[in-house]
Amino acid sequence: METNFSKIKATGKLLSSKQISCEELTKQYLASIEKENKVLNAYVKVTEEQALETAKKVDEKIMRGESLLPLEGIPMSLKDNISTKGIETTCCSKILQGYTPIYNATVWDLLQNQNTVLLGKTNMDEFAMGSSSETSCFGGSFNPHNPNHVAGGSSGGAASSVSGNIAVFGLGSDTGGSIRQPASFCGVVGLKPTYGTVSRYGLIAYASSFDQIGPITTSVEDAALVFDAIAQYDPMDSTSQGKKESAAASLNKEIKGMKIGIVKEYFEGIDEDVRTAMEKSIETYRQLGAEIVECSIPEIKYGLPVYYILACAEASSNLGRYDGIRYGYKVPHYEDINEMICKTRSEGFGAEVKHRILLGTYVLSAGYYDAYYKKAQNLRGVIVNAFKRVFETCDVILAPTVPMTSFERGQTQKDAVQTYQTDICTVPVNIAGLPAVSVPCGFDSKGLPIGLQLIGSHFCESTILNAAYQFEAATRENGTFKAVEMGVAL
Repeated sequence: METNFSKIKATGKLLSSKQISCEELTKQYLASIEKENKVLNAYVKVTEEQALETAKKVDEKIMRGESLLPLEGIPMSLKDNISTKGIETTCCSKILQGYTPIYNATVWDLLQNQNTVLLGKTNMDEFAMGSSSETSCFGGSFNPHNPNHVAGGSSGGAASSVSGNIAVFGLGSDTGGSIRQPASFCGVVGLKPTYGTVSRYGLIAYASSFDQIGPITTSVEDAALVFDAIAQYDPMDSTSQGKKESAAASLNKEIKGMKIGIVKEYFEGIDEDVRTAMEKSIETYRQLGAEIVECSIPEIKYGLPVYYILACAEASSNLGRYDGIRYGYKVPHYEDINEMICKTRSEGFGAEVKHRILLGTYVLSAGYYDAYYKKAQNLRGVIVNAFKRVFETCDVILAPTVPMTSFERGQTQKDAVQTYQTDICTVPVNIAGLPAVSVPCGFDSKGLPIGLQLIGSHFCESTILNAAYQFEAATRENGTFKAVEMGVAL
């Protein structure tokens, strides 16, 4: 069934039909950012001059009677760990304040070539390490559905900007759930592509074997459109393969007979409101003609320890480059080079980043390498094989995105362990390099959004997005999605 939920297409039609100029539209978004960002703290830098310059180009193209590209003139946001030439990129860390890249990330080059309108860089957990965006040196990013609650992390600012209608779409990065978890918390769609489909060139690394860039949107169709635009082969990224087929062109396919796996381990320890929403979602798929397959992946219990050992080990290596010598923050007073490096890193990194660097350094040390890092790498292979086994019997896995809904501000300081556990349903996907999408599927008793996660086999973005599209079409009018009353109303 066809839907009319695409905000990208709706915006494009307004521009092409000259109902609004791109400059007028951009000014509306910039005005809304000025107002709403005081509440949401979604943006850490607004790129007004660049946005209006691009908007002018788009308007000139429209006046010449030329057709617009799919994302041309569409106002968007970009997570602050994606390099933008000439625009400060800080990873929301004191140690990178003042750093202005001399090159663009490939994803931004691709979007810039389509004349998408960059509204600004969005808030995030420092170096993408966190689940609430509260480790940011700019302060946390908050939830448009209830600003007393967090937007999630680490791509909290991107999710908040889209959910709060101060961007049509956003790009985030997902290392252990950092696109899907904030999408779930904020009631929007978040796609984590297969590792290697989207270039990581220009993405400031947290954990290189896990990191992946993906879209955050208000609809499944929009996620497919953005994915198609950015999932291109890039020789600058040695892991790049690009997409196998157009995701947008594969939407609206019949899912009758599709086998949807229900992995029992994903449903252990989840909140009752989340469980109820999952049960309703499963029933929706039954009514759409899908075959529900009960299955088990006991190996995913190793997901969290494997992730935190390997990701922190990679972080320890990747963040070794920040020494105050080449770029970024440097302490003003020091006796010698060793003191300068030690003080710079001590003052420049926040507490959570330092915790993860220390953990990573520990597991890579000579006495503990075999006991922790090597064992975790072996278990990673076990988890990969476990998913392969399950995908022999089903096409898609259905699971909660997060075992709970958005928590209140400051909860991360009160209970760090609970914060880490928000990743329990998302990290296995990153460990195995699989694609997964989070789709709104209802609300808890407090009115906070709940996300449904659909996981696919490698390079099967089209399959999971089509399954998500059919779910969205069947449920969206029944209260599974609710737009907030803020930002720009199209």
